[in-house]
Amino acid sequence: MSQKPASEPSKMEKLVALCKRRGFIFPSSEIYGGFNGFWDFGPAGAELKRNIREAWWNDVVRRRADVVGLDGTIITHPRVWEASGHTTAFHDPMVDCKKCKGRWRADQLPETKCPEGGSHEYTEARQFNLMFQTHAGPVIDEASLCYLRPETAQVIFAQFLNVLNSSRQKVPFGIAQIGKAFRNEINPRNYIFRSREFEQMELEFFIKPGTDAEWHRYWVEARLAWYESIGLPRDALSLHEYPKSDLAHYASACVDVMYAFPFGVQELEGIAARGNFDLSQHQKFSGKKMEYFDDETKERYVPHVVEPSAGVDRIALALLCDAFMEEEVADEKGKREVRSVMRFAPRIAPVKVAVFPLLRNKPALVAKAREVFEGLLPHFAVEWDDRGNIGKRYRYQDEQGTPWCVTVDFDTLGENGPALADTVTLRDRDTMRQERILISEIIPLLASKLR
Repeated sequence: MSQKPASEPSKMEKLVALCKRRGFIFPSSEIYGGFNGFWDFGPAGAELKRNIREAWWNDVVRRRADVVGLDGTIITHPRVWEASGHTTAFHDPMVDCKKCKGRWRADQLPETKCPEGGSHEYTEARQFNLMFQTHAGPVIDEASLCYLRPETAQVIFAQFLNVLNSSRQKVPFGIAQIGKAFRNEINPRNYIFRSREFEQMELEFFIKPGTDAEWHRYWVEARLAWYESIGLPRDALSLHEYPKSDLAHYASACVDVMYAFPFGVQELEGIAARGNFDLSQHQKFSGKKMEYFDDETKERYVPHVVEPSAGVDRIALALLCDAFMEEEVADEKGKREVRSVMRFAPRIAPVKVAVFPLLRNKPALVAKAREVFEGLLPHFAVEWDDRGNIGKRYRYQDEQGTPWCVTVDFDTLGENGPALADTVTLRDRDTMRQERILISEIIPLLASKLR
């Protein structure tokens, strides 16, 4: 068996086709011609994203005593965005092509000529606010104007005092949130990498002033280790450290975790030491003290914060890109063919194990396979598959990224002697090797492999 990555020029095209074919990602509102900048996640994609969220929440919140969770609203008081600066400073420079009327970010035109219109005649750049506007209440007027949140962080800052008082945490501690955010991107691009509706996983880790550099280094290393734990190899990741001249006026450090996508090295996550800017702004605009009192040192201060902020959709895309492989294998008759396979880390794979009856028209095989299937359901994400022959089922599960397949055959029923009764064939996705194991061994074996 020879293995090689899919060729880079066609890799994204092949991946996009596979994602639609196997239920990872669909264009939004496709029956109406699609809706640019929006995507729907199908059965496999929904499970993939759930696994990403669960891995992040388990590692960042549940397995730490110093981080608690929050689930804030998508629409907040407009003053939140005034305090954060989003209503005045959350802009991108926009130009229009005079020929095709297309709209582009002025700082991201790929060449001097418009990619669509072929012209280099543009309007003057003007600022375009990226927030989606809406109205709260029955009357549409200036007083009811509000916004879909462009990030999840500000809800955390606005609820800092409530979380502090109700959770009995002490600085240093963090507040984590996973949720949807919305940015009215001028030019969504690169599949789901930059879209108008996306999902963030953000942690605001509140610290004592003066410990910023120490905690920033800690979270950079912690986040790199997390990416490796979900299957992204270290050599595919890199760090981009912002020079002082490029930092926001309130930040002391910012590092982006980068991944080598087929379309270039791009950001997965930003880890910023933001000082006390956000809490100070909300203190100023709300009139509420955002101070923390340290009952050990008797100090009172507005905490500083380190913010690791990651995108669920971008991480999903990185995992899809990294997992997608094509390899040449021999079929049952020895003929060479190309096998597409998604080599997800088992922890992240949408389906952990698929269960097959060898033949779908043999009631005894189907009944026994159903028994195995139902026995696994409480323990793993399991899929039933009895379509086509075994080879086609394996190929389907390979493209979905299922690590293991269990086949119930006539040996399982004891028809070829008692020695193999109550055993099944366990097939490994990556090696394609098969072994016979007892039905009673499936759960402990797979649980140990997942650990």
